Amino acid sequence: MSDTENLVLDKTQFLRKKGGRSLRNARGPCFLASGFILFWLLLFLAVVVPLFHRVPDPKSVEDASKGVFIAQRAMDNLYNLVKIGPKVVGSENNEIKAVQFLLNELALIEKNVLDEYFDIEVDLQEVSGSYIHWTMVNKYQGVQNIVIKLSPKNCTSETYLLVNSHFDSKPTSPSAGDAGQMVAIILEVLRVMSTTRQTFTHPIIFLLNGAEENPLQASHGFITQHKWAPFCKAFLNLEGCAGGGRELLFQTGPNHPWLVDYYKKSAKHPFATTVGEEIFQTGSMPSDTDFGILTKYGGLIGLDMAQNINGYTYHTKYDTYDIIPSNSVQSMGENVLSVVRALSNATELENTAAYEQGPSVFFDVLGLYFVNYTNKTGIVLNFFVAISALLLIYLSLGRMANHSKVSTSFMVCWFFLILVVQVVAVSLAIGLPILIANFFDKHGLSLTYFSTKELMFGLYVCPSLFGLLLPPYIFLDLPRHSKTYFRQQLHMVVNAHAFILALLVIGLTVYGLRSTYVLTWTLLFYIIPLAINLITTLHDQGISWTGAVVIFQLFSFLYNSYLLYTLIQTMIAMMGRFGRSTNPDLVMSAINALGTVLAMGFLAPIVIIFRRPGLILLTLMTVFGVSIFLATVTPLGFPYRAATNVERVPYLHVRRTFYEYNGNVSKEDSGYLFNFQDRRGPAPLEGTNVNLTGLVGIATECEERMMCGQPLYDHRWVKNRLNAMWLPREELIDPPYVPKLQLLSKIIQSDKTTVRFKFTINTTDHTSLFIQPYEFVNITNWSFPLEYIGQQTTYHVYFSYGKDNSPLSFFIDLSKSNGDFRVPLFQLGVCSHFIGNKGDELSQKFAQSFPDYAVLIEWPTSYQRFIF
Repeated sequence: MSDTENLVLDKTQFLRKKGGRSLRNARGPCFLASGFILFWLLLFLAVVVPLFHRVPDPKSVEDASKGVFIAQRAMDNLYNLVKIGPKVVGSENNEIKAVQFLLNELALIEKNVLDEYFDIEVDLQEVSGSYIHWTMVNKYQGVQNIVIKLSPKNCTSETYLLVNSHFDSKPTSPSAGDAGQMVAIILEVLRVMSTTRQTFTHPIIFLLNGAEENPLQASHGFITQHKWAPFCKAFLNLEGCAGGGRELLFQTGPNHPWLVDYYKKSAKHPFATTVGEEIFQTGSMPSDTDFGILTKYGGLIGLDMAQNINGYTYHTKYDTYDIIPSNSVQSMGENVLSVVRALSNATELENTAAYEQGPSVFFDVLGLYFVNYTNKTGIVLNFFVAISALLLIYLSLGRMANHSKVSTSFMVCWFFLILVVQVVAVSLAIGLPILIANFFDKHGLSLTYFSTKELMFGLYVCPSLFGLLLPPYIFLDLPRHSKTYFRQQLHMVVNAHAFILALLVIGLTVYGLRSTYVLTWTLLFYIIPLAINLITTLHDQGISWTGAVVIFQLFSFLYNSYLLYTLIQTMIAMMGRFGRSTNPDLVMSAINALGTVLAMGFLAPIVIIFRRPGLILLTLMTVFGVSIFLATVTPLGFPYRAATNVERVPYLHVRRTFYEYNGNVSKEDSGYLFNFQDRRGPAPLEGTNVNLTGLVGIATECEERMMCGQPLYDHRWVKNRLNAMWLPREELIDPPYVPKLQLLSKIIQSDKTTVRFKFTINTTDHTSLFIQPYEFVNITNWSFPLEYIGQQTTYHVYFSYGKDNSPLSFFIDLSKSNGDFRVPLFQLGVCSHFIGNKGDELSQKFAQSFPDYAVLIEWPTSYQRFIF
């Protein structure tokens, strides 16, 4: 044995006799701990954030000869479409002006089409129908679709690709983001494809539908009644809930992974995640798209893509042309053009059923690369990585035992003790931000980050990091067994984190969650360096094993922080319309906590190799304290800003009239019915010029009257009715008119136990009917979908019309076993909404009293309750 080897052996034996304290204290300088944490923060700011926001430069008409998407032309179309103003179904703007503008643009496109290559047809559809949507009947009359068919010359294919978006809007919104930009993109894609000598196999149907916001009526009318609908096999749905950045692919299939393959091969700027798909399909998001209509009623398969950044102006008067960057339109336009060209040549369209393989797992990596595989492959990968992790952890413990000259069972016992410590660490990392969110909500301080996103770093990320660090820091500072080294215990902390992830991967895979891929790939980038360390013996050389871990965690950190940033950017604006019943801070704190655990779970414990890691804990708590101060004491914590980060205040100017069975009026009053959209409700309006004296909840009235005795606008208002609020008004509301319900006939049927009522009403373009039979009375037949009978105790029929404003006529058959129809049988509520009307003079003065950060969505409404 050489002198050097003897020296090393003697030193090792000395350190072991001292319990390893000297080795433990042989750490890096304390300033490196701060540098280590700062490195990851700077990496996030320097790499993740810029790549997330990266979009191509917009192209101008000078590039038109190249057969590429031209953002300048699309922006010109968008400007003229937005200039029309709000385009609510039934309004002149939507049914006449918008339709005429689009037809004029299509006429120009037709004029320039390459006749020797393509045939183009334009069809204006006016359609009526009904179907069950959520908890209501969605009935429409005379809504319009502009349908364009672009076919290769002499094409014989009877398999079509559908590209869909909508031009109508929510009340008050010019709808530049939702979805004017999508309409402009479709026009430009059609323009480029019809003027470029690049043919394709399958005809393409471009659907500009005029009633998506109503909701989803025009797409239902197309897919169930249009002459070209039976030939459509796949679709691309384009939506917008914001303006800026890249569009997110957030729904696919269902059960056709080959669609994602085409997206991967053709999309120039990929942006997608299975996480977004599974979140959206829980139904918890305050949005819906035509994707569900096309898949459910048409049996189609497709891709759902939407702009989702800067959604603060979504469905408000601030959704204007100015908020839409031309570079984001260029980005989405290039993607749509490429994907449409690819799918229009897809052989799979000829027999889509043959390629059904179940759902898929997909995600982009920083917008630079796209990964996708089938769910079956994902299940195999998940189990392989998890089991490999467990085996490698066991081998690692065995190596530690061998190096310390103890039994493997001894080391395993220590590992399970440390596992408990790490479980506590992960629990704290997730639990502390959630506790903070609950505390803020309890004190009326939710949404403090709504306009200042940076506050989330101090309020949620720092406490999460604190939770990750504190338990292992305390444990590793305790006196150790003489046969275990500090470096071994630190290594076991990291192994314990991998063990937790492995168990979660197995459990969530069995549960069926495809988003488990996030844990799987995070775990994979730990077991690779673990295997390398075991193979190269770095595993046993002091803290050398941390080098490989840090290097591979670069990849894990970049992706997980990118996913965290994606979810924050997508979700934060939604928190302003998440409703009063849900604490939005719980959602955002959970996202930040989980993202922090995934991005830093393997990295945070490594801080302990440096001296005085307690200073890092102190720094994290200092940042947290400063953030609390900024959020609670300074204006930074006030959620709203005029025009950019607004408080949504929807309310109705209501005139209510209650008719009894004998036709007499038992009650007539007026007031303003509020449906506040966020957790804070009316609180931010206190102390402003608006007079809300007398504002009360209507939950008590909901127990006494059918549908609370209020003209609830649609299914979302119905769902949120217990949180609605009523501000009485002494002077009666003066609506433009009060629709008159006519009972045409009441005829007892031949079976003597059934009676038929026939009604007609010349009502507004947006009307809700509430129908509630009394006890022992059943509806057996009516003019609406029969399958809806029995689904609700109070039936809700939502009716709207587009170009056809003829009266609403309907019948209802009611049965009663004793055949006594001389008593009250049912209540009928008629809610007539005058969207676009500013209301009477007093209502206008009331609206003018709101602060500038409150965006109002309001109109007069007549509510009549009848008993028959």
